[in-house]
Amino acid sequence: MSESSAGAGDIVAAAATTAAGWRRAGVAGAAIGVLAAGAAAGVAVERLTVGRGMRKKARLALDATGPYGSLRGTPGRALADDGTELYYEVDEVEPAEPADGAGSDRSAPGRTTASGTRRRRLFGRKAPAPVTVVFSHGYCLGQDSWHFQRAALRGLVRAVYWDQRSHGRSERGRAQADGVPVGIDQLGRDLKAVIDAAAPEGRIVLVGHSMGGMTMMALADQYPALIRDRVAAVAFVGTSSGKLGEVNFGLPVAGVNAVRRVLPGVLRALGSQAELVEKGRRATADLFAGLIKRYSFSSKDVDPAVARFAERLIESTPIDVVAEFYPAFTEHDKSGALPAFRDVPVLILAGEKDLVTPSSHSEAIADVLPDAELILVPDAGHLVMLEHPETVTDRLADLLVRGGAVAAANVGEHGSTAQQPGRR
Repeated sequence: MSESSAGAGDIVAAAATTAAGWRRAGVAGAAIGVLAAGAAAGVAVERLTVGRGMRKKARLALDATGPYGSLRGTPGRALADDGTELYYEVDEVEPAEPADGAGSDRSAPGRTTASGTRRRRLFGRKAPAPVTVVFSHGYCLGQDSWHFQRAALRGLVRAVYWDQRSHGRSERGRAQADGVPVGIDQLGRDLKAVIDAAAPEGRIVLVGHSMGGMTMMALADQYPALIRDRVAAVAFVGTSSGKLGEVNFGLPVAGVNAVRRVLPGVLRALGSQAELVEKGRRATADLFAGLIKRYSFSSKDVDPAVARFAERLIESTPIDVVAEFYPAFTEHDKSGALPAFRDVPVLILAGEKDLVTPSSHSEAIADVLPDAELILVPDAGHLVMLEHPETVTDRLADLLVRGGAVAAANVGEHGSTAQQPGRR
């Protein structure tokens, strides 16, 4: 049997094994087993044409050559109200260049780094006040999901990137280890702890993707004075203020209703068998890679190294953490906190084909914040900041100027797709 034929057999076997596993979990088998088999079929063509050995070599090559997630800053730790240590990193503003321009070409649009690569300057030579931009990541991700924006802003603005509890390099939530359910309000308090530790003074700009945007809403709900007194601008990227229990994830109505009923219980069951499930995830890596790609991106020509990077981020989240956080989203409702942001510049950006937090949820936020800039990016999914990084970075750069985080901007050519239809 050829390797490609074996690959086809493997995918059918993986689907059958996965479905059988769900059946053992109970009533979830009928709904989720079918979805697993369907996802397997979705990657079957790739597996028929690309052998297992070649796929393994490709992953190794992508992991070795892709620089994504390699940027590091000055580390720090904040202490949450339940004692959980939250890991963050700070990128400081580079010192101002000599007034006489010695050793530099002040007319050049970028500069040459030690590695020989040129980086476009988005802003003027010197940031005015100590404004800090705080980036909050989404569910099953980490601070490295902001890689492209971090690379563009590095050294130009003071920025804080942190890992939400139980994600990335942060400690597993201590309250959750004791059986306390995690909620969005807890994440809002975590963000407050990070701000207190990493940016105790000065103006701040809040940027959040998906769960990170919800975290910012929870911060506003619990600490409105902080928003009023210190927040200079806000960016909501692919997020929602509520009604996530109504999202169909691009699935047929009957299927999604069945999944919605049983998924919380199934995740709890899987979380209780974390070690066994993690082995299963590794064994069915191709199946889950197909699922991750479907729910992360929309473009057909996503850089394979970027897709692989997203896989690594999501796969690094333990299944018991996935299970722990999931119920919080169906309970999430922070539409009442949004008016706290009415007096500052707001950017609302989402992929038009986001299946996780549909763009209609961003439009609902814009309805409450009518003065906000709303950008719906065509041919973009949930991880829009990785899929269309120039668009996201361009609009963030403009927001930082409007929020007074930088003195001037030169973004005319930075985001080639920034002026697409859907801007409001």
